[in-house]
Amino acid sequence: MARNLVSKLFRPPVFTQLASLRSGCVLRGKAAAALSGTRRFSSDPPPEKISRYPVPYRKDLPYDIVELMEEVESKGGFLPNVFKVLSHRPAEFRAFFAYYNELMNKETGGLTKADRELIVVATSIHNKCLYCVVSHSALHRIYSKKPTLSDQVTVNYDNAELSPRERSMLDFAMAVCRSDTITEQHFQSLEEVGFDREDAWDIAAIAAFFAMSNRLAHLTDMRPNLEFYNMGRVPRDKSKDGGQVKKE
Repeated sequence: MARNLVSKLFRPPVFTQLASLRSGCVLRGKAAAALSGTRRFSSDPPPEKISRYPVPYRKDLPYDIVELMEEVESKGGFLPNVFKVLSHRPAEFRAFFAYYNELMNKETGGLTKADRELIVVATSIHNKCLYCVVSHSALHRIYSKKPTLSDQVTVNYDNAELSPRERSMLDFAMAVCRSDTITEQHFQSLEEVGFDREDAWDIAAIAAFFAMSNRLAHLTDMRPNLEFYNMGRVPRDKSKDGGQVKKE
């Protein structure tokens, strides 16, 4: 189960970006193996305060959670702090990431992975959640290959360079985020740009789930990893890969 969840939480493009942050380029083969020997694992003391609640050591956590953490860290190059912070309550950790996976990595519906991340950014700004804005802006930059759009949405999505489809999507997400009364007009606005009722559910569910996540981040004073800030901002220099792109 843990391996299946990891493969969905961290897709190949994200692995590549995370690894490149550690080295300044994409590491492959022996270079990547050499780096892994010095990687910090979740059993080590946190280098900085990331939560006002205790962060458990790996030896004190259930095996399935340890397996998930170590595989994420091994493939991604670092362990996002949300895994560490939420491990304070293992049963809730499992429920959180199971629902996260269903919402953010489903293979059906009209929302792209970049769409989903942009919804998180816009609604998390409204909820003043530093962790989710920083981490999901990074994921949006990777999936969309647009290094500036999430920053624009962070400041004011009304003035961001959004397509009509993206704007309607965020308008609906924000209506749910603000607990506005949802009317048929909201659905019609989505349908005019190609979304259907199931897509509307997805948009609303993401906004609702991250309203909870945002509030847990506030409660715990969760801090984003420094690695997130630069992810996806500069295109990868493929010449450093010897002109070859690794096939997954």
